[in-house]
Amino acid sequence: MLKRSWAGDAALAAALLAGALALAASWTMVRPLDARGAALLVGVYAPLALRRRLPGPVLAVTLLSALCFHVYQYQHHAAVPGELVALFTYAVLGRRARTVLVGIMTALAAAAVGCAVYLGGRPAIEQVAMMEAVVAAVLVAQLWRAHRARVAAALDRAERAERDRAEHARQEARRLVVEERLRIARDLHDLLAHSITVIGVQAGAAAHAVGGDRPLDRAELAGTLNTIAATCRDARQELRATLQLLRSADAQDAPLTPPPGLAGLSDLAAAARAAGLRVALTDDLDGARPAPEVGVVAYRIVQEALTNVLKHAGAAHAEIRLTRDGGDLTVTVADDGRGPIGSATGGFGVLGMTERARSVGGTVHAAPGPDGGFTVTAVLPLEPDGPPVGSDAPQAVPSPRESR
Repeated sequence: MLKRSWAGDAALAAALLAGALALAASWTMVRPLDARGAALLVGVYAPLALRRRLPGPVLAVTLLSALCFHVYQYQHHAAVPGELVALFTYAVLGRRARTVLVGIMTALAAAAVGCAVYLGGRPAIEQVAMMEAVVAAVLVAQLWRAHRARVAAALDRAERAERDRAEHARQEARRLVVEERLRIARDLHDLLAHSITVIGVQAGAAAHAVGGDRPLDRAELAGTLNTIAATCRDARQELRATLQLLRSADAQDAPLTPPPGLAGLSDLAAAARAAGLRVALTDDLDGARPAPEVGVVAYRIVQEALTNVLKHAGAAHAEIRLTRDGGDLTVTVADDGRGPIGSATGGFGVLGMTERARSVGGTVHAAPGPDGGFTVTAVLPLEPDGPPVGSDAPQAVPSPRESR
């Protein structure tokens, strides 16, 4: 690029020099062009080949040569293009304050030459025109410089805006990845924790029945093993659906086989009963049914709460109650177990329930019951009417049974 610029400037200087020599030699009404005049014109135009690299020195040499050319009364117009090109280049590439000073000095020099020429008999109007040309060159250069500055500023703003858009897109992609990871983690936790807990309780009951002192009830043992087998089948199906979702290139946000919602609560209660827990399911909704996504959230919350009861509470009885309070669905899971069992162990059960409730604009409260045991209460809107609740949504009340 630098070589091409130098070659272009050299070609421009050569062309202007040839034109100036031809003009000065053909104009017979002034002093004829001689060797000294030709040398001065070379001094005016030859430095223009370096005008981009050394704009200041080029301007100085050009103006000095042009001043001598005018003083010796050669054809004045022959040197003017070189002066204007050198001045314009310096005005564009040099510093603005120095440009103004150079313009003033050039105008004064032109005035001095004009006076000398006028005393020599040339019309003053020609010298005024020369001064106007110098001033015009400075003004045009400043306008060009301002235009370039505006264009550069606009390009810089456009580049910054593009970088901001790209950064926003990257942040949005990271946010979506984090949300999807959390969703998958909740699904896997709900699926595996509940299934493994039921299987563990049933397997323990079967082992106790086989190794106990009382006679073995083959029908009871078969029922226990059938429950374990059915739980394994259900877990395998849900796990396969989740893995298919992860492997699919165009998978949607919803699972391939979503949980059944409120209709599946009776199956959850039956599985808990098969594990030895007496479960009562009460539906006081008077026929009202929530939106499908709210039903799924209610199902997952009840599933996690029953899993906690089986794993931690040592309870004999649990109650699932569905009630309606205006436009809200209240889901309560209470047990008669031993309540808090010491310090929290850092599980994700209550956190997962809280996140699921917040996803539809609801809340979860988990705390010891008034008469002992433990109670989980979720308040969910029957029809979500807004975006998911943000980070300022109410959090679940911390409890010592946070291992859930």
